[in-house]
Amino acid sequence: MAQDSVQQEPSTAPATRARDLLPTVVPALVVGVAASLLLVGVSRAAEELQDVLWQNLPDALGVGGYSVLWMFVMLVATGIAVGLVVWKVPGHAGPDPATTGLEAPVLPPVVLPGLLLATAVMLAGGPSLGPENPIIAVNVSLAVLLGTRAFPRTQEHGWVALAEAATIGALFGTPVAAALVISEALTGRQVRGQLWDSLFAPLVAAGAGALTVSLVSRPSFDLDLPPFGRPGWADLLSSLAVASAGALLGLCAVYAFPYVHGAFRRLRHPLLMLPAGGVVLGALAALGGHLTLFKGLDEITVLAADPGGWSAGQFATMTVVKLAALLVAASCGFRGGRIFPAVFVGTALGLCAHALVPGVHPAVGVSAGVLGVLLAITRQGWVSLFVAAFLVASPGILALLCIASLPAWLLVTGRPLMQLRPDGTSAR
Repeated sequence: MAQDSVQQEPSTAPATRARDLLPTVVPALVVGVAASLLLVGVSRAAEELQDVLWQNLPDALGVGGYSVLWMFVMLVATGIAVGLVVWKVPGHAGPDPATTGLEAPVLPPVVLPGLLLATAVMLAGGPSLGPENPIIAVNVSLAVLLGTRAFPRTQEHGWVALAEAATIGALFGTPVAAALVISEALTGRQVRGQLWDSLFAPLVAAGAGALTVSLVSRPSFDLDLPPFGRPGWADLLSSLAVASAGALLGLCAVYAFPYVHGAFRRLRHPLLMLPAGGVVLGALAALGGHLTLFKGLDEITVLAADPGGWSAGQFATMTVVKLAALLVAASCGFRGGRIFPAVFVGTALGLCAHALVPGVHPAVGVSAGVLGVLLAITRQGWVSLFVAAFLVASPGILALLCIASLPAWLLVTGRPLMQLRPDGTSAR
């Protein structure tokens, strides 16, 4: 009798049939390929414009491309250009970027051209933001617009999930990141059938997006850090300390975010806020050097290629300057995401720890630093862990990161997000 009383009742949730999942494959493939091509197109256009602005033009003028003067001029000019787009282009390049995150709103079609233009100009001009938030927003909006027209009986949230998964898969070059984000988003929601039934179509879209990017472009994350073998007790201690330090450092930006955003909002007009942000970013670039410009992915490969090439003080300066540049760029109205520059902050922090204490392995320092900073900035546990581990690509590092994430998560959980409500207060 006692044994019968503890037996669990079989699940009554109906299983999803294969014939119900198969019709989602083709739409998911189409969304995956289209979303990744849009990302690649915007990124390549920004790279071409970046070459003109930072190489061809200063060479023609006889000015150093990364001289203090040119960095200051370009960042202010980028602020003016993006300010004009936000002011004059229909749709005003979407909502205040400080109020948006990876879960993008569905925007009206009139907003999308201006948002893409503002994003491309920002990426080329040097502010410390990545393409993720605006590109996800554009892909989500296009998928909902075209998908619901082509299939009127389908629901909007299905197209949103496909577009988000496809773009995240393309951004990180693997569908694993998209699966982690979606599974985290499904936490607390009622899921019909098995979890993999809900993930099936988004995984198809993410796989198509990741494969398309790998075929037409180069991988986004490719650090060539010294190989890391079997972890030891010193590595465990290092990972715990650096991840916690990264989380605390990231929280400094999180708590400052509403105040810095409010200061720029007092200027009221985009043609004042964005150039003012460009002035501050120019001053920060003069302090931190040209490696603290742009979204940061190309720059972290430079740092990782020579972990001993800078002193601890130089790494510390780049860490603080890049975090301040991320904070200012996200506050003054530039359209962009916060994940990629946060990866630079964590990388510089980890290499600073290695320079201070040579016993800290560069791979451990970088991965733990990225983990801690991303946990504070994004509050996306799985994404933070995935990106940190993906940078090193060593089986031995994953166990360290899983343990190091625990104290770092205790530091950030329940804290404000680096995202604001429309009234300017911190979201939680």
